[in-house]
Amino acid sequence: MPAARPIGNFAGQRSGLAHTLQVHSRARTSAVHVLIAPYPMSWWRRVFGGNSEHIRPKRIDYLTEALALERQGDFDAALTSYRLALRDQPNDPRILQNMAIAFSKTGQLDDAVRSYRRALELDPQLSGAHYGLAYLLLKRGDLGGAQRHLHAFLSNPPKSAEADRWVRHAQQTLDQLASNDGSADPARELE
Repeated sequence: MPAARPIGNFAGQRSGLAHTLQVHSRARTSAVHVLIAPYPMSWWRRVFGGNSEHIRPKRIDYLTEALALERQGDFDAALTSYRLALRDQPNDPRILQNMAIAFSKTGQLDDAVRSYRRALELDPQLSGAHYGLAYLLLKRGDLGGAQRHLHAFLSNPPKSAEADRWVRHAQQTLDQLASNDGSADPARELE
């Protein structure tokens, strides 16, 4: 009786777009004909001894993903994506500013304040962070802090038609704070 080959021993020949494999086992030898596309998937190429050096894992753009989740209203999932983006780019003030917005939307105001402050440590001219932090400080009753951040926002406001609305609102809030009219809550006017 001839010696048996180990189970799963493969021998193969390549011909055009097909491979013929001979599978040898103790019980029998059979041929399997496999059709492969002209550009087989990378794992096929690796199975058949090809080179996989050209394969590069794709990096997920967590910031873009988080912004899309926010547009859908899924702020908790957006926060997860922002955390992943922050892990990849720990000193990106845009990520921190967007995280602060998502924290605000989910009622996590302490985390929002921390995120805004960290963003401002990295980029003191980040006008959106000054604006957001000012209104969070107003909600906390820190009028002096709110005024400082509103002034910082107005000293370097964003330039766009949409930004004009926020600039007017910041100026109205400052005027209201200066007149000591505490009867209205300027932080709630845009909600």
